[in-house]
Amino acid sequence: MGYNMSVAATVGFIALSGVAAEIGVIMLIYIAHAHQALKEQREASGEPFSVADLHEAVTQGALLRVRPIMMTVCAIIAGLLPIMWGSGTGSEVMRRIAAPMVGGMISVTFLSLIVIPVLYALVKTREIKHSSSGKK
Repeated sequence: MGYNMSVAATVGFIALSGVAAEIGVIMLIYIAHAHQALKEQREASGEPFSVADLHEAVTQGALLRVRPIMMTVCAIIAGLLPIMWGSGTGSEVMRRIAAPMVGGMISVTFLSLIVIPVLYALVKTREIKHSSSGKK
């Protein structure tokens, strides 16, 4: 947008990081809960927990958060777009706060819906393979 880094832009980045952290932590909690539930279910039936089970759990946990994350992102963007288009008193400062939020919410959506589940699956897959090779 051609803005220099300023106090207002910094405030926008701080607000964005707060929302991103909240969404990311909640996504991790739901994925971990689904992982643990499926792992307990497999242990109760006497079956080993496999990588395929992990991928199923990650998918189930992530799918529970798609709608709430999309609603949050859409509400934030819809609330900030009028500020971006405004031209009244104080709009220059408010645009500098809103710009990082609007752009960042798009990348936060990608991060929370794609990157976090993939990284969780990669880390836990490595743990499963390491623990199964250690038992043999």
